[in-house]
Amino acid sequence: MDARPITLIGKIIRLEPLSLMHVPELFAASDPSLWKYMLYGAIESEIDVENWVRDILQRAESGSDLPFAVVYLATGKAIGATRYLEIRPQHKGLEIGGTWYGLEYQRTGVNTECKYLLLKHAFETLGCVRVQFKSDSRNEKSIAAITRIGAKPEGILRNHMILSDGTLRHSAYFSILDSEWSEVKKWLEEKLEL
Repeated sequence: MDARPITLIGKIIRLEPLSLMHVPELFAASDPSLWKYMLYGAIESEIDVENWVRDILQRAESGSDLPFAVVYLATGKAIGATRYLEIRPQHKGLEIGGTWYGLEYQRTGVNTECKYLLLKHAFETLGCVRVQFKSDSRNEKSIAAITRIGAKPEGILRNHMILSDGTLRHSAYFSILDSEWSEVKKWLEEKLEL
């Protein structure tokens, strides 16, 4: 399993390696409400977005993460971000997470296509046997989006993380296995009309 930077292109979006060049567009797309359930704390300024990107790029250098800017093809602008994280080559598994999109791109085909491109690459190119997702158990929108793409619930890790404001976060875990991918892929392709 050799997870290295790559560009993945769909009909609506392009996933390209995240860089500091994306900061102004990501700041323009960001909204403080997007970060409520994230571990990073309040992201309210362009400097906050730059610091967030620097942190994610540092994780990428260590090999644990592979971050992407989500570029909306109609405008050519970055409208959000996502990444592979907790990459575990020895176990042929990884997590898809840290995903966010500008408010106007939520509940559109953006998330479906983003997850389709990431899952297809994970299972068909990287050879994953498991792709996992996690969400703050209070984040109903995120949990609905994860289950909508076909991930199966696995359970909740209680008091799993401490958020920047001191809140104890329970994390809901989901996964898709390689044996489930063909069915999930077919459903996503129908939804995307591929």
